[in-house]
Amino acid sequence: MSARRRFAPVSVLALLLAGGLGGAALSQTPSAVAHPELWPRAASPAAITDARTEAFITDLMSKMSLEEKVGQTIQADGASITPDDLRKYPLGSVEAGGNTAPGGDDRAAPRLWLDWIKAYRAVALEKREGHNAIPIIFGIDAVHGHNNIVGATIFPHNVGLGATRDPDLIRRIGAVTAEEVASTGADWTFGPTVAVPRDERWGRAYEGYAEDPEVVKAYSGPMTLGLQGELKAGQPLASNHVVGSAKHFLADGGTADGKDQGDAQISEQDLIRLHAQGYPPAIDAGILTVMVSFSSWNGVKHTGNKSLQTDVLKGRMGFEGFVVGDWNAHGQVEGCANTNCPQAYNAGMDMVMAPDSWKGLFDNTLAQVKDGTIPMARLDDAVRRVLRVKVKAGLFADNRPLEGRFELLGAPSHRAVAREAVRKSLVLLKNQGVLPIKSSARVLVAGDGADDIGKQAGGWTLTWQGTGNKNSDFPLGQSVYAGIAEAVKAGGGQVELAPGGAFKTKPDVAVVVFGENPYAEFQGDVTNLEYQPGDKTDLALIKSLKAKGIPVVAVFLSGRPLWTNPEINAADAFVAAWLPGSEGGGVADVLVGDKAGKPRHDFSGKLSYSWPRRANQVPLNRGDAGYDPQFAYGYGLSYAKPGKVGALSEDPGVVSAAVNVDRYFIAGRAPPPWTLNVGGAVAVKPIDAGAQENARLAEWSGQGAGALTVMGQPVDLSRQTTGDMAVMLRYRVDEAPGKPVSLAIACGESCGAALDVTSTFSGAKIGEWRTAKIKLSCFKAKGADMTHVSSPFALSTSGRFALAFTEIKLASNEGDAVCPSQ
Repeated sequence: MSARRRFAPVSVLALLLAGGLGGAALSQTPSAVAHPELWPRAASPAAITDARTEAFITDLMSKMSLEEKVGQTIQADGASITPDDLRKYPLGSVEAGGNTAPGGDDRAAPRLWLDWIKAYRAVALEKREGHNAIPIIFGIDAVHGHNNIVGATIFPHNVGLGATRDPDLIRRIGAVTAEEVASTGADWTFGPTVAVPRDERWGRAYEGYAEDPEVVKAYSGPMTLGLQGELKAGQPLASNHVVGSAKHFLADGGTADGKDQGDAQISEQDLIRLHAQGYPPAIDAGILTVMVSFSSWNGVKHTGNKSLQTDVLKGRMGFEGFVVGDWNAHGQVEGCANTNCPQAYNAGMDMVMAPDSWKGLFDNTLAQVKDGTIPMARLDDAVRRVLRVKVKAGLFADNRPLEGRFELLGAPSHRAVAREAVRKSLVLLKNQGVLPIKSSARVLVAGDGADDIGKQAGGWTLTWQGTGNKNSDFPLGQSVYAGIAEAVKAGGGQVELAPGGAFKTKPDVAVVVFGENPYAEFQGDVTNLEYQPGDKTDLALIKSLKAKGIPVVAVFLSGRPLWTNPEINAADAFVAAWLPGSEGGGVADVLVGDKAGKPRHDFSGKLSYSWPRRANQVPLNRGDAGYDPQFAYGYGLSYAKPGKVGALSEDPGVVSAAVNVDRYFIAGRAPPPWTLNVGGAVAVKPIDAGAQENARLAEWSGQGAGALTVMGQPVDLSRQTTGDMAVMLRYRVDEAPGKPVSLAIACGESCGAALDVTSTFSGAKIGEWRTAKIKLSCFKAKGADMTHVSSPFALSTSGRFALAFTEIKLASNEGDAVCPSQ
């Protein structure tokens, strides 16, 4: 019996006000059953369910086969389904996940994207016997602009947009994004993100606008209207708009310890107060889809929580669009697998995201509807909701005047909005008179982020992790250095780029651009908030310039506030630039003044996340008991309203060491806690490969078996496995293998899995540096226990073989990882 039945509404409300449901007043076990009467009301606009639309759907459903109905409720990823597959499996949707692209090419031209999407659409709309022509809806993660497409406008990530406190800007960003998405043929973007991150250790913190729901609540409606436009009865979305998706329902930003896909161990009161506030404005504005989170509430996965999906979202909040799952999230529901989860449907999910598991899920769901495990009424409700969104999106009309207008990608007016967003997102934490910089000055621009658009754009940029991007991948973009150079040269000054700080001519001022490297989701999870723990190379760069008598402006690129007190102390000015995207010129607009040093634009950004006083100060949120940040929520200096920042404490507090689970050999050594062990008939010696002794040469003599093994204490790589990560080896074959070569992962003395990787090395050109990526899922499929990996890399052979290598680590599968012959 549910708590809802045990207590009358008045009693429930009294308990909630007294301290929240799920506490001792109910039971020793926190509740994961929502009480809808306590939640905010909302309602989808009547235009979603107008009589004309519903009549069309009723008629179409009367003609659909059961197979067609089931198909409408399943979404596959484009990397795992072909257009031809749709002839047998009439799925309702195809998506392009973070590393999915036409032909597996993350840098594919816009025309290839359009042709690829149209190929799926064409099969779905074919006229053939026994088939109703129902369009697919093609989804994509356009989360800071149309970020999968080369040449698109890349906006600052949400962590920066929250600092602007500008809802109208958010609406305009949504409108620009929609136009660029529409130009490439996609119908649906998985945004807006209305998460409220409460612990910056979470690797997705930068996807949230703020730690406080006030900003999220103010933005979700305008972003919905920007993406979709205003809904009108009997009419589809305007052709310059696309379907949006409010996500991730619910409390993805509230998981314990900031663990990705974790558990929000909170009362229903806090679930509502903190994490539900972004949904009513989006629903009231007409959001057409809502994506359910991977995460849990008090131990129960949202994907299987009927009280949240059906009773709260569809009931109390009056949502009439469709509910979609996240990437194989249904497989995490108790009793489910990726190919089998009636619980998700019965909880209220209308479309299950089954990227690579769609075929098995289709077969099982079909059988479960036939045997009554999934009631026919539940299936019909799901299908009606999916078709309703397709009608409102105009997919049946198929009128797409913007399709193929690739000049919209990175259009000057679009880039102007992004540049404005960058200007408004910058938060000035410290300025001891060095800013603004005179455009007539001699300026040095240093730091590894100075001329790196990929770094300043962050994760979810061209690829899922945002790694491996070059400036040439952003043909219309501008790095921070390029923006500063443009502004300074216009004022008659001089600019020198020297990432390492080795200038040719002593400058009047140095701008050092540095910060976090790109990451996404769990790859960004950290144990504490210290920036660059251990080897603080960026701090050393700032100090080296200061030691030469050069004033330093620090421009910090990050997806969250981090403990940077040493860097703030060392610099004369410190600017939180977040992840500004493709328009680095927006940074220069504020940092560089005119010839006399008069500001061209002032700082206006205010912190939407509290900045930590110590590295162990987590979680840290406005309103917490004992709230004591270094810089409070809402802080931000300006030229008009300056402020003095004294010397800050450089004591990080007691912090636990970061656990290195994914780097096994870097810069000539195996970083702790790993060791590189050599056994049997193989010898290893240091060699130079672009730097002194940064590589090793392993030589197998052929006089018996030999193994090169990375060893350490067992670590859990299950999340990396489900996240499609791979073992990456940067190598050079100096002598081809004479006998089979195997690569193994060990999970204890009697547990592990080995793959035959002979072909990887036998086909390599002698003396040529290459990169190999072997999917972790390959080892799991062979029986490895990925929750207890004691050796993530063991390369062995009994024949002659010579292999040089510079790097062994886990890396994202960007369409270049394989399962070798087994």
